[in-house]
Amino acid sequence: MTRRPPKACVVGWPIEHSRSPLIHRYWLKKYAIAGSYERVAVPPQEIETFLTSLAANGYVGCNVTVPFKEAAYRLLAHAEPMAKRLKAANTLWLDAGRLHGSNTDVHGFLAGMGEEAPGWRDEEGPVVLLGAGGAARAIAAGLADLGRKRLRIVNRTPARAETLLGELRIEAEIFDWADCARALEGARLVVNATSLGMTGAPPLEIDLAPLDPRAIVADIVYAPLTTDLLAAARKRGHRTVGGLGMLIHQAAPGFARWFGRWPEVTDELRALLKRDIESKRWSYSD
Repeated sequence: MTRRPPKACVVGWPIEHSRSPLIHRYWLKKYAIAGSYERVAVPPQEIETFLTSLAANGYVGCNVTVPFKEAAYRLLAHAEPMAKRLKAANTLWLDAGRLHGSNTDVHGFLAGMGEEAPGWRDEEGPVVLLGAGGAARAIAAGLADLGRKRLRIVNRTPARAETLLGELRIEAEIFDWADCARALEGARLVVNATSLGMTGAPPLEIDLAPLDPRAIVADIVYAPLTTDLLAAARKRGHRTVGGLGMLIHQAAPGFARWFGRWPEVTDELRALLKRDIESKRWSYSD
């Protein structure tokens, strides 16, 4: 009996924005792997049925994007440590017919930072994290694991930041958005983990003047490629890190699971994504 080529997908609601098919299809072609990767829109009321029927629908696994990462975690027969810690899964696969899952957002963030800001892990000083949602949760966990103890979280709803810290069991100072300038004083790293500044979203309006001149400024938003935050930081002479690296690197572990090869992040892939992003008028974050 001929074994069918592996098939994977990305699911979300909405899903038209996702660049995951572009990334995985590039790698499939680059490595001449017989497989496929699809984009599937799943209404919220159908997500449990879809994820528990992956094998029946011919899939070996899938990526999960907003708003289903928490729901996916709850359906897992086995969760890897980071998924357990974040209580969210974005990469699923089948093992002996059982649903397994991980969260690769931390890997994506750390790898993207290392690629665009070499040596950043050795920097000392306060770290400011803007936001307390799902992406911020992953980034906070990654920073804590690196020993970055002087963490400051800025969020419009301080109670949500308190919840994040309690669930991750990490310590940080919490600032209301109105106190953002105070949070930025002397900071050596700033990470925007909100959707503010994304194409079609409200702008991110902050003054970077209180930052340490040596600070690195990162933004997980990748559409536009150069956000107003990054443009302002570059004008001040700061090193910057855009969101494209995190997007690509978080995809690599899933590709390895489904198609059997760890993929390379190439300049050609980055250029492909940049052309696609620049040709679109709007986007959402993966």
